[in-house]
Amino acid sequence: MLHTDLRYFLYPGLLVLFISCSGGKVVTDKSVKILPPEELYGKLFYDVQERQIFEDSKTFVDAIPLGNVDTIVKLYFNKGKLNNTDLRYFVLDNYEIPQNDINFISDSVSINNHIKQLWKTLKRPYDEKISGTLLPLPNPYIIPGGRFREIYYWDSYFTMLGLRVDGEKETIKHMVDNFTYLIETNGFIPNGNRSYYLGRSQPPFFANMVQILVDTEGEQVYENYMPALEKEYLFWMNGEDCIDELEPTNRRVVRLKDGEILNRYWDDFDTPRPESYREDVITANKALKKYPELSRENVYRNLRAGAESGWDFSSRWLIKDMKGEYDLSTIRTTHIIPVDLNVLLFNVERTLAKGYKFNENLSKANYYKAKYLARRKAINKYLWSRQEGFFMDYNFILEAQTETLSLAGVYPLFFNLATEAQARSISEKLETIFLRPGGLVTTPYHTGEQWDAPNGWAPLQYMSIEGLKNYSYKDLADKIAKRWTSLNEKVYSQNYKMLEKYNVEDLSKKSGGGEYPTQDGFGWTNGVYQALTKD
Repeated sequence: MLHTDLRYFLYPGLLVLFISCSGGKVVTDKSVKILPPEELYGKLFYDVQERQIFEDSKTFVDAIPLGNVDTIVKLYFNKGKLNNTDLRYFVLDNYEIPQNDINFISDSVSINNHIKQLWKTLKRPYDEKISGTLLPLPNPYIIPGGRFREIYYWDSYFTMLGLRVDGEKETIKHMVDNFTYLIETNGFIPNGNRSYYLGRSQPPFFANMVQILVDTEGEQVYENYMPALEKEYLFWMNGEDCIDELEPTNRRVVRLKDGEILNRYWDDFDTPRPESYREDVITANKALKKYPELSRENVYRNLRAGAESGWDFSSRWLIKDMKGEYDLSTIRTTHIIPVDLNVLLFNVERTLAKGYKFNENLSKANYYKAKYLARRKAINKYLWSRQEGFFMDYNFILEAQTETLSLAGVYPLFFNLATEAQARSISEKLETIFLRPGGLVTTPYHTGEQWDAPNGWAPLQYMSIEGLKNYSYKDLADKIAKRWTSLNEKVYSQNYKMLEKYNVEDLSKKSGGGEYPTQDGFGWTNGVYQALTKD
């Protein structure tokens, strides 16, 4: 049950307003103090991040003020210029600094029992008050772990798979209600419940979360969640009525050459991400040195859009530089029509059609049926590669598919969108190009980014396995599942931890790449392991 009294108290004036044909913007009531850290702390924020007072840029933006924010900011202003040591002491005196460690010691050699007990450690109670950048939620929720101290959107679906196995029905319901609450209060589900995530979402798995409740409680669940599901869909489609041949893009919506409408990842802001401030400035400096015609705002927007994809970062969003290598400074996320996003929105449209049919609203059911049929046709037209025998992302600026093979290509299998012939071709590609000793590699390219080789990630293993089963490729599905879970078990036997990602190519090495070290915890790895070993 939602705590609607909390909603009004905590969020007066904090709404995402969608203004037709001019994009959306976050309008905040500054008296409430749920602001992104650069607005909340001003010069203090920039000094801490630019001078690398903490190794991880996310540390300070997650810190909890120990007193009135205005008083702290004023005190800092009056201090004048501080050296780095004094600045660090000032922050330590005035903020509670978050820690990454999980204070949990396994008491069992069984991973399943370990995870079942670990849910308690990863669970957070409902938020009673505003605390720094945290957006309060009205119900308990599960965090991923490590530096990820808040709820995350697409992580949560895969976490719920394990919660379902472990009988945590109430926790699943609470988390779905929290996401409903975020949709109601913000118009969409942010990347996570932090003020600095209010410019972007993440891959839209809310329909899948609702489906978990439908599977356990029956189709009457649709009645409770259809308004939120439709509202989230309208967020992704905002601007659809404004695009034409002359202006073919608006926020997350793209009109293609023959009039089809598909979607891209985006962010409503074009500044450095507060939680990766220093990293983004460095990337922009490098990009502008290579490509002087670019603007900083363009680079920041594309980095943020890459974060909305959940694949932050990957060769999917990059172009090869003059040396023929992938480099983050070449990021072009907003040029790409991604396979995963559009298949997920196909599923949202199909779920809306199904839900409205159950609720006997046939006009809306038929409307969304027409939407998902049109999207399926467009997906096959633009994203299926006959040459590769695989679903590929599409660069609408170049009017060509990208050259990047990735596990985003399995989404049509998971959602039963592919034909039998396509499924056969995809299965062959998975076995010959992606399969490694520890499971499936995310892409076959070694770029130094964490969503590329040699790393494998739990959600993509799960979607590949279940997608293959949907088309009766059980032997390959079982082979992938066995390799992945065996790798989980091998690492667990060494350190009693479940990790965010794994090196699936060389089982003697840890995963790596990206902006931060591999995290342990870990929500979606736990969920997928439980789901794959439940029998």
